[in-house]
Amino acid sequence: MSVATNDLLAFRDDFYACLHRRADALVELADAVLSAGSLPSPVQLSGEPVHRRGWGSLYAALAHGRIGETGLRAPLAGYSLADERPVYAVDGSVWSRCDAEASPERGYSYHPSRHSAGQPIVAGWSYQWVAQVGVARESWTAPLDARRAHPRENPNAVAVEQIARLIRRLPGGGAVPLFVFDAGYDSAQVQQGVGDRRAALLVRLRAGRCCYGDPPSESPGPKGGRPWRHGHKLACDDPATWPAPTVEQAAEDAQYGAVRVRAWAGVHPKIQAHERRGSRGPTPIVRGTLIRVEVARLPRPTREPQVLWLWWHGPDDHPLDLDLAWRTYLRRFDLEIQ
Repeated sequence: MSVATNDLLAFRDDFYACLHRRADALVELADAVLSAGSLPSPVQLSGEPVHRRGWGSLYAALAHGRIGETGLRAPLAGYSLADERPVYAVDGSVWSRCDAEASPERGYSYHPSRHSAGQPIVAGWSYQWVAQVGVARESWTAPLDARRAHPRENPNAVAVEQIARLIRRLPGGGAVPLFVFDAGYDSAQVQQGVGDRRAALLVRLRAGRCCYGDPPSESPGPKGGRPWRHGHKLACDDPATWPAPTVEQAAEDAQYGAVRVRAWAGVHPKIQAHERRGSRGPTPIVRGTLIRVEVARLPRPTREPQVLWLWWHGPDDHPLDLDLAWRTYLRRFDLEIQ
């Protein structure tokens, strides 16, 4: 028996141990989902050969079965992708419930393909995922955590909670985990929430963002006031404001052609939403590295390539790898096509 088969059987045993009620029926339902592919109704799932019970047991398992979420997260983290660089994508998805107006905790969320009144927004339940993605060009992902987010919850705070929970389950002494986010997350809030935990962050930024360098040491403020907190302004959409990059790299890629990556280290944004807002205390300074990625072409030449802006932050003993950074962000899209 191969190592992969042994791992699959061990995970199946761990999964069964996390089912507190209607365990046998839930296991057969999971087998039916995996073997049947995309089917429109649970009735058809009950007709799969691996589902040996009647259709009534399937509905009873869904209605009365119980899954230990806390116990299930540990085996999921233990059977992650075999990769030297642990990379995890954080993203949200929505279960559309447009016609179910009485659904509890239903909110409005972004949807890439469905629209409401001309806007890419649908009513439904929002879920936030954490899944490991591989650095290689493939579509395999390993979901490690999923949580339903309340409409009033801050998605950045939910992401920090999931990251902290996952870091506690990862083996100690391993490589620094890298968490990749799309532009819907606030890089400063996530970085502040992660704090001193041993993790690296890579967040996409919109093209109109501005960052600032540190002011000259002991520079006097205006009219003898307090010292300046922000130095030179770097506007992403204004090349005239860009200083010389801290590090720069050029490469040739089979899919994207000529790739140019530039980075500015030690910059910080102006933070509007923070814990001390409304008080007389100073605004926190959140420093990181701003990255600009330019490519000559796209794998599918349906439109012109756009410039990619990224925010990176990591531990002091984990230096930035420019080539790994932009390639890692592209792997985040593997989670969206699942």
